[in-house]
Amino acid sequence: MGSNEMVMVPEIKHTKLFINGEFVDAASGKTFETRDPRTGDVLAHIAEADKADVDLAVGAAREAFEHGKWPRMSGYERGRAMHKLADLMEQHTEELAALDGADAGKLLLLGKIIDIPAAVQMLRYYAGAADKIHGESLRVSGKYQGYTLKEPIGVVGIIIPWNFPSLMFFLKISPALAAGCTVVVKPAEQTPLSALYYAHLAKLAGIPDGVINVVPGFGPTAGAAIASHMDVDSVAFTGSGEVGRLIMEASARSNLKTVSLELGGKSPLIIFDDADVDMAVELSRLAIFFNKGEVCVAGSRVYVQEGIYDEFVKKAVVAAQNWKVGDPFDVATNMGPQVDKEQFERVLRYIEHGKSEGATLLTGGKRAGDKGYYIEPTIFADVKEDMKIAQDEIFGPVMSLMKFKTVDEAIEKANCTKYGLAAGIITKNLDIANRVSRSVRAGTVWVNCYFAFDPEAPFGGYKMSGFGRDQGMMAIDKYMQVKSVITAVPDSPWY
Repeated sequence: MGSNEMVMVPEIKHTKLFINGEFVDAASGKTFETRDPRTGDVLAHIAEADKADVDLAVGAAREAFEHGKWPRMSGYERGRAMHKLADLMEQHTEELAALDGADAGKLLLLGKIIDIPAAVQMLRYYAGAADKIHGESLRVSGKYQGYTLKEPIGVVGIIIPWNFPSLMFFLKISPALAAGCTVVVKPAEQTPLSALYYAHLAKLAGIPDGVINVVPGFGPTAGAAIASHMDVDSVAFTGSGEVGRLIMEASARSNLKTVSLELGGKSPLIIFDDADVDMAVELSRLAIFFNKGEVCVAGSRVYVQEGIYDEFVKKAVVAAQNWKVGDPFDVATNMGPQVDKEQFERVLRYIEHGKSEGATLLTGGKRAGDKGYYIEPTIFADVKEDMKIAQDEIFGPVMSLMKFKTVDEAIEKANCTKYGLAAGIITKNLDIANRVSRSVRAGTVWVNCYFAFDPEAPFGGYKMSGFGRDQGMMAIDKYMQVKSVITAVPDSPWY
């Protein structure tokens, strides 16, 4: 992290908008910078989409939906094209991981073994689902027969965040493609590089023009144009609660398009006295410092039962100090830089709030190195429920440690948040695990593990963490309409 060290920068091949199967400049000719958080240097100048470009992309998606091959292919054929895209992603894993590494400050090694393979797995899961979407036959009373059809909803607008650029891209587009929809994707302005590369690979895979369109740009312009567009049928968004509200408002003011939102969290990790302390320390470190805390389900509130609290605290501090901060392209590094200057400064401001509100800073708490957006792994103890660091989603490497006595108290404290995305429980007691997992108001509960994701497991929030589910077969329902068809059967041998 010294200022004279060289950093590896991948070759950047795609910087234009991808509309109707072609890379094109923005209508305005404008571009914006995407920067490398390791150094703060400009990586590339990216075409900046605005309303005019979104109109073109939505027009291409509408044409592909109404008159193109994609919704008219069999589910089996759609699945084959999706598998072909997955094959191409596997062939370019190294390059894709490097793009996300340089654009978002993500670990290159984990990109190669986690992010890109998980994105591939997501795409293959829904490729396999494409020919398994069906309605039901209904026993309608009277001289009728009835059945339901599941039909693709149409043009889907997809707005994704910067923390997992590849995984978020496929988390959203894969079920939409399986359903037979066409999509307009706005990647985060901080991390547009991999999304444009996936558009290029989709073309090579034979996915028809207009089915996938990628329009990098900013929320108030490109994002707002998607959310308020009269010809977008549904919007899927992952990001902040503040922007989620704006998207719902835009839907209400435009064509009442359906909306699904995943809006982050303040997830509790609850560690009981009977836990293996070393395992708990390791899981808690992973839960908050993995991906530099830029995870919507980060275990940012750690509740430890009083019997093991002191031992846990000592070991957690040592574990945090051993978590190596450095260049994400170095295999020895555990944690790279925050995604950009704005996020870096936001996390440091929250650390100052923690100090001024009276929490005890046990370790970390400041910038690491003299260049780029690196922050030390940080732990606060003596945190109270009403402190900003216990209530707000920081989205950085900041752990808030709290002590509890009883199971009831743990449940009450865990639920003392406006969010409800995830929770972790560490205990050897089956009754405690069952009771707490049923009592915590969260969409995912991990018992004796953390970040155990799978395409089969539905993912989404309670409360202000949003609504709608990604992953699992039910994610496809967001992108479908259900139609009941009732036919008169005046002369049937049975009813």
